[in-house]
Parts: sequence; C-alpha cells; structure tokens
Amino acid sequence: MEKIPLTRAGFNRLDAELKKLKSVERPAIIQAISEARELGDLSENAEYHSAREKQSFIEGRIKEIESILGLAQVIDPKTMSGSVKFSATVKIVDVDTDEEKSYQIVGEQEADLEKGLLNVKSPLARALIGKDEGDTVDVRTPGGTRSYEILEILFV
Repeated sequence: MEKIPLTRAGFNRLDAELKKLKSVERPAIIQAISEARELGDLSENAEYHSAREKQSFIEGRIKEIESILGLAQVIDPKTMSGSVKFSATVKIVDVDTDEEKSYQIVGEQEADLEKGLLNVKSPLARALIGKDEGDTVDVRTPGGTRSYEILEILFV
C-alpha cells in the first residue's frame, strides 16, 4: 500500500479525532441506542434508527482514520529547506491583482483552504512544487489561467 503523507499537525489532529470518536462518541451512541430500544417497537422507532445511522457513520470514520494513520508518513517541515515541496508554507502573490496569499502544502486528509492548508494534489500545489522564491507559475483554473509569483518559502 502507498504511504499517505501528513504533517505532524495533521497527524495529531486525526489522532485526536480518533481518540474522541472512540472514547466519547462511540459510548454516547451505544447509550442512545440502548435508551431507544427501551422505547419499544424498533420498526417504527425514529430515535433508534437515527442512533443506528449515527453509529454506522462513527464506526466508518473510525476505520477510515485508523487506515490513514496506519499508512501515514509524517513529514516534519523543520527538516526541509530549498525549493517548494510537501509541508512548505508558500507566500504567493497573484500577478494580475497583487493579492497575497499564504498556503501550507499538505496531504489530502488535512487540506482546508479556509485555514491556508493546500492539498498537495491541487493544480496550484502541483505548479508550485519544485519552484523557488521569485519564480512565477501559471495555473489553469475554471475562470482562466492565473499567474502567481512565489514571494517566500518557509519550512516551519
């Protein structure tokens, strides 16, 4: 199986979610199912069916996270330097609008654009990887091609 690259922060977030699911969510849903069973006829018991659906979701998420963590390759950005690569934080500027943005290039499981965490498989990340400060990259977007200049590369 292929390793899944994660930053230390991404690994820790997933590990914390797994612990919460196992120690808080799972026992709570088992209790909710037990209470719903006590209400009688299960075929028309909405609380029971809702609790079973939630239990199915929780168990699926637990398996998913365990699989990800089992295949995780934790990459520490502090050990890196040089051109843009996985775990780098890249400050870029849109050549047309002068809008500056900063993104950390992370694995699929931890990507969140609102938090500045850019999926390593995204078109922008793929264009940035291997480039250096001062380089310009062109990225094809649904709205047309955009050009970005790399202002700074940090490994923090």
